[in-house]
Order: sequence, then structure tokens, then C-alpha cells
Amino acid sequence: MRISILGLGAWGTALARQLQQAEHELTLWDHDTPNLRQVAATGRNEKYLPGIDLPPGWRVEVELARACREADCVLVAVPSKAFREVTRVLAGFAGIVLSVTKGIEYETGLTMSGVLRANAPSARIVALSGPTFALEVARNIPTAAVAASEDPGAAQAAQSLLHRPAFRIYTCADLLGVELGGAVKNVIAIGAGVCDGLGFGDNSKAALVTRASAEIRRLGVACGARPETFAGLSGIGDLVVTCFSRLSRNRLLGERVGRGEPLSAILAASVAVAEGYPTARAAWQLARRHGVATPVIDEVYAMLYEGKDTLRAVQDLMNRDSKAED
Repeated sequence: MRISILGLGAWGTALARQLQQAEHELTLWDHDTPNLRQVAATGRNEKYLPGIDLPPGWRVEVELARACREADCVLVAVPSKAFREVTRVLAGFAGIVLSVTKGIEYETGLTMSGVLRANAPSARIVALSGPTFALEVARNIPTAAVAASEDPGAAQAAQSLLHRPAFRIYTCADLLGVELGGAVKNVIAIGAGVCDGLGFGDNSKAALVTRASAEIRRLGVACGARPETFAGLSGIGDLVVTCFSRLSRNRLLGERVGRGEPLSAILAASVAVAEGYPTARAAWQLARRHGVATPVIDEVYAMLYEGKDTLRAVQDLMNRDSKAED
């Protein structure tokens, strides 16, 4: 199959490697033209996925529209803040668009599939999510993910494209739930990182993650998702790995905030996007729209966007009114 990959960060590169090994015909595009050409010339993406050898012969295209012109499938791996602008090129595309971006658009409250419905109304939309660190996938460490679509045939096609001996892909019909679980867990991972930065123990983080999983489910159901989706790979699976792993950019951002580093300096020094930062604002607003109680999300938002003291945020979470567990 002819597949165009838009975005050559760590995740786009790892998935391109998987698809090349399956002998699909790839065309790669990225806004960072010098790095794109460097990858083609050296067989390495040292900027985003250092130390990983890539298959030879990758075709790169610096012009976005041309990169998608002959594709049967377009895989979109750009940051959420650039997703709407980049996917405008797909206005007339009728093949499969596979989004691997985890985020919520602040202005509209839409997940990436919602943006795609507006920009690519004829496309067959699929979202890939789950506990999937790019480095581990690139190293062929056993991993499982879920391909979600309201079109069963499209989900199965994506499953067939990506399924490899060390990369097991499931399908799911709850597109919205899979996307919300994958997006909002990044916000919680920042909170988990704050626990680490403050020197808290395993009790604290386990409590945070467990209670946060309940509010992710509440928010998802209010938006129209199925509650059981949040017990799956894109829910509890992705939440656990992102909150506890040393590979998590979002957890690391929170850890640095917890240690007292200025947020502006953390963001300026980061090569790759920590999607939990923009998603915290979008998820906080989405909860307000639906009237859903999201205390963990609220405190992460307050720390990131209102400059709230981290210990005060912890105190406010712990001193909420007593209630039954839900």
C-alpha cells in the first residue's frame, strides 16, 4: 500500500519503520525540512529517535500536497497544535487517514477525528492509541495498541497495516473514547510527575492515577464515549505507562514543575512536544462545558496556567469534601 506519513517526530519515525518492514511504499513529510533530509541521507533520526537504525531507501517529500497526492493511506503524526493546519491538505482525500496524535483542540473541544471530519469529509478516519512509547516500538519490544474507527472496515485495514510480530493491534468502534483516553492521560501524567518532583511515594501516585481514571471516564461518558473503553489499552493501559515510565515526556514535565523549575524554561528547552500541556487547558474547558467534576485535571490546569503552588494544589485535592468512591 502507498502510505504517506506526515510528521517525523519519534512516533512518526517508529511507525514508519514498522510499515517499511512490512514492505509498504512510504512517502515521508515533515515541516522540519533539514531534519527530513538528514533522516533520508543518514538512515537515522537523531533529533527525535536517537540510536535507532532506519530502513534504507525512504522517499521524502518537502511539499505537503505532493506528499499525499498518490497515497492510499495518510498517517498523521504531527502535534495537535498543528493538526488542523496540516490536514487541510486532505480536503479531497477519500482513503484511510490514520491519526496517531493524542490531543483535544482548545477552541472547539474536538478530538483529532473531529478535526479530520471537518478537513477531510470523505476520508475513512481511524485513530491509533495505547501504551506505546516510540523508542520501545522502534526496538521491537512487545507492544499492544488499539485502532479505533466508526468504520469497522477502516479499523481492520489499519490493524492489518500495522500488525507485526512485536506490535499487536486490536480494533475498537468507540473512536471518541479511544481518543479521549489517549489525550487526557497526558494531563494526569503531568500530575504524576509533580508527585515525583515533590518526593512523594508510590501511595500518592497510585491514588492519583486511580482517582484520575474515574474522572477521565466521567468526562468521556459525558462526551458520548463508552465507559468500558477507559478500562482498555487507550484508557488504563496508556494512563499507567505514561504516569510511571521514565520515558514519558509528560511525566517528566510534571516532575520538573514539582522540583520548582520555571515552566517557561521547561517548555523552551523541550525538543519534542509534551501534549499534556495544551491538553490540560482543553480538557479543563471541556469539563466545564459538560459540567463534569474533574479535580485532578483542575489542579494540573491551575499549576500550569494559573501559577498555582504545587503543594497548595496537593492540599486542595486532599482536603476536598469526603465522599463515597465512584
